[in-house]
Amino acid sequence: MSMRRMPLSADTAQKLAAHLKVPIEHLMHMPQHILLQKLAEMAEKESSDVGDTKGTSGAEKNQS
Repeated sequence: MSMRRMPLSADTAQKLAAHLKVPIEHLMHMPQHILLQKLAEMAEKESSDVGDTKGTSGAEKNQS
């Protein structure tokens, strides 16, 4: 029984490869559970970055 590859869009694969600092080709050989974990970490980081950006922009406007 062979493992199926995880279906990733080209955009998601590029973002994940950049986040992990590995070539896209390496993603094809990663186990699915590792990919899912790294995708979750990337999503968490992106959501916290967006939250930080929204919080600081409002504070900067109030200071002006």
